[in-house]
Amino acid sequence: MTDTIFFDVGNTLRIVIRDPEFSAAAERELMELVGATESHDEFYAKLEQRWQKYRKEVKKTLLDAGEMELWSQHLLPDYDPERVCAHAGRLTRLWRDHDGRRVPRDDVKSTIIELDRRGYTLGIIANTITETEIPDWMISDGVAHYFKAVILSSKVRLRKPDPEIYFLACRAIGKKPEQCAYVGDNPIRDVEGTRKAGFAKMIRIDEPDTIRNEPQEIILQPDHTITRISELLDIFPPLDKKEA
Repeated sequence: MTDTIFFDVGNTLRIVIRDPEFSAAAERELMELVGATESHDEFYAKLEQRWQKYRKEVKKTLLDAGEMELWSQHLLPDYDPERVCAHAGRLTRLWRDHDGRRVPRDDVKSTIIELDRRGYTLGIIANTITETEIPDWMISDGVAHYFKAVILSSKVRLRKPDPEIYFLACRAIGKKPEQCAYVGDNPIRDVEGTRKAGFAKMIRIDEPDTIRNEPQEIILQPDHTITRISELLDIFPPLDKKEA
């Protein structure tokens, strides 16, 4: 019986809202923190090139770097390593903010509360470069206590679709893969990883930004496709807690 639900976060529980003023402020602060000497355009063209190279590498190795390693070895190896490492956490948040504001979908909190009330154990498995952004959101939105395990690739290095990150999450939450479902947005890595790990169900939320940013051939199919997180309540009925 499926009694545990793990969630992705980016483009699943939270989406990006474009905000040019917010992004510009983040870009200015990032340059100030590292003491950038290039022009804005030169600096960000270099950073984007290195970021794409890093993304290409980790998609092959399925191993993510921690924040200090990311900035000092991959993104800004030509800058003062002590200064870069001292601000690595903040730099990661600013790099994320230059895309826009990340906000939860409007039905996320109410759905999480209801799934918990129905008896489901909840957790998070996310590929992310930041170690603090997701926990900070969970606390600020008042949902941290609903998630029994939060597995972030930036902290454990393992990365979806490697099934090992799913197995780690199962061990952390005390459940077997066949008891678990996964909710994500990526039609390749989220579906592939869930299948390899032997999870009972995979639910994909259809997020246009995901396909637009990462065009890919869809081979594996989820068990369900939804457009709103609240549709999970049609898939996961209340549990008999004696059986869960």
